[in-house]
Amino acid sequence: MSKENPKDRKRLLKRLKNRYRLVLMNDTTFDERFSAYLTPINVIAGVVFIFLVITAVVVGTIVFSPLKEYIPGYSDTQTRLNAVSAAVKADSLEQAQAQYVQYFASLQRVLNNDLEESEISELSSDSIQRTYEGLDFSVSEEDKRLRAEVEAQEQYALSTGSPYSAESIGLPGIFFFTPVRGVITASYDFTSGHFGIDLATEEGEPVNAVYDGTIVMASFTSDGGNVIQIQHPNNLISVYKHNAVLLKKVGDQVKSGQSIAISGNTGEFSDGPHLHFELWYNGTPLNPQEFIAFSS
Repeated sequence: MSKENPKDRKRLLKRLKNRYRLVLMNDTTFDERFSAYLTPINVIAGVVFIFLVITAVVVGTIVFSPLKEYIPGYSDTQTRLNAVSAAVKADSLEQAQAQYVQYFASLQRVLNNDLEESEISELSSDSIQRTYEGLDFSVSEEDKRLRAEVEAQEQYALSTGSPYSAESIGLPGIFFFTPVRGVITASYDFTSGHFGIDLATEEGEPVNAVYDGTIVMASFTSDGGNVIQIQHPNNLISVYKHNAVLLKKVGDQVKSGQSIAISGNTGEFSDGPHLHFELWYNGTPLNPQEFIAFSS
């Protein structure tokens, strides 16, 4: 490879430094309007400067204006905010799910009596027990008189059951929806403590709300299994026990006939797929058959 000739380099630099005159003149009168001396180096520098200025203006316009949202693959501000919000909610849901899994696992161990002796001794240790001293649990004279008065007022109600009717609780002519399709296998019996009716049904049947109201209880109990309660107007409460699945949670508003659970066979007091249904008014159990037309 031949080396570059120093004379050629000097000749090129000389050409770049040659001065040229740029003249603007009137073509008719040949009057000179503008003239300037230029060199090839100045022309190259000017072109580069103009290119940089145009590039800076275009980039600045795109970056600092909404035009950047039209660039393919560029996400707008709202999309990024939604992505961040979704990530935060997903993290919260993962934490809540982990807590629920741990809670139900612990609850299952308690129900299955699967606790180790060390855990039982820890739960019954003196570190978490509370002792109360100096408390007087004796019944006062005022308490005795109050108890005797209440017992005297309630003894007739205990023997005759519920004295309430649809008119007395302020719901005359109200249509109560049948809670589930089934056959009555156990009727209401106030004297034996059976404060509702049992409806034998196939497992998996939808359980419906008998009237409009608000869910005030939706949980699991050892005797009633999955239990759901609805608070209705006029201090009326309906209770649905032994469900397989609960479809509503506490605080939900429900309408008459709306499905709130799936019938099942949960709880110690259940000996087959059925629904135990109760109606309560002001703390007194009602006979559901006097308010709802059940199929025979």
